[in-house]
Amino acid sequence: MPELARQLSGLGGCTHPIRLDGHRTEYAVARTTGEIGRILNHLDSSDLPAGQLLVRCNNRRATRCAACAEVYRRDTFHLITAGLRGGKGVPERVAAHPRVFATFTAPGFGPVHNRPTGPAGTVRPCRCGIRHDQDDAVLGTALDPDTYDYEAAVLWNAHAGPLWRRFSIYLRREVAKRAGLTQRAFREHARVSFAKVAEYQKRGAVHFHAVIRIDGPDGGDTPPPPWATAELLTDAIRAAATTARVDGPVIDGRAHTFAFGRQLDIRTIRSADFDDGRELTERAVAAYIAKYATKGAETATGALDRPLKFAAELAQLDINDHARRLIRTAWTLGARKDLEHLRLRAWAHMLGFRGHFSTKSRRYSTTLGALRHARAAWRHAQAATTPPEHDTDTDTTYVLAHWAFTGTGLSDAEAWLTASLAPAPGTEGELTHG
Repeated sequence: MPELARQLSGLGGCTHPIRLDGHRTEYAVARTTGEIGRILNHLDSSDLPAGQLLVRCNNRRATRCAACAEVYRRDTFHLITAGLRGGKGVPERVAAHPRVFATFTAPGFGPVHNRPTGPAGTVRPCRCGIRHDQDDAVLGTALDPDTYDYEAAVLWNAHAGPLWRRFSIYLRREVAKRAGLTQRAFREHARVSFAKVAEYQKRGAVHFHAVIRIDGPDGGDTPPPPWATAELLTDAIRAAATTARVDGPVIDGRAHTFAFGRQLDIRTIRSADFDDGRELTERAVAAYIAKYATKGAETATGALDRPLKFAAELAQLDINDHARRLIRTAWTLGARKDLEHLRLRAWAHMLGFRGHFSTKSRRYSTTLGALRHARAAWRHAQAATTPPEHDTDTDTTYVLAHWAFTGTGLSDAEAWLTASLAPAPGTEGELTHG
């Protein structure tokens, strides 16, 4: 039991680990001759208390694995924060670069139940005549499902990623235009960097939250030119968001073209603390974006967080009729040959959206992979209870491993024991080390 508890605690609370059978052997390699020598370390799954190697699932969705999603959320927080005030290899002077927090919404596909607000935040009646509570299940659902444009709503989600890419191209053009530069010359003076996350509104439409920053030509390592201001960046974002368009498919004679909605919120990010609620801080922005990095379409559907295998499964799902219609529309459109490149059936549970939820430009900051590597290296160093034998002729190691997938999850006894354990140091998703 103690040995099994130690193995399970290393999962950091993961409730759906991947189970592997196999072995791993690490050999010393002689520096001078390249000859493989003595065994430094050997691991066989059959010798482990659980009888198999258990590896964290690393699922980012909080509804699937709360522990792994929390690690993903905190890593995203550090990634965003590093691009706002430095750290993790990003210089601290990046905090002085012009940067804004922008929200890009989807267009309308028909009226839905909502909570309009009036002066001083008072809630006004919805179009249906009712003042909905904040947790009312009908919020976001169509007022008239028979006239709601479910086809356009699903196709919007499917084209939201390409629309963002088009916007990012236009944004660089708009910034260059306001600086009086050609696009080629702009690359020699400045660079636009961003990090964004996708969020589902209750109506099931994807929108984006993004941190957008102007740097020097080498990214955060170089200061931006004197003409680069938050006001210039804001103006360029509005122009690019208004201009960006993506042509969609023609279905039964109806042509689809996709653009962002009219609601565009852009706020300058300040370095100071909140001043009577007037300033938007770096920490508040990073926490807001990280929160949505662990959510998916279940925000709109309520329960569905994995792919469907058959359309008949819809009848068994505990979801509202609005979400059911969106999923059914995605499934139906996915059967069309001219739309097979959108893979709508594979992403029906995501209401057609198949893009990455958290993305960034190359020079914005560090990467999630670098954060995971730093944490793994730190955890490995903490686990080393005794120093390795000194061998002046050993320059490197050779690893021979073979693993076979055998399943996922925990047995009832393992799940019971896991629930009573505290995670091992370095596995609970605390602040990333390194």
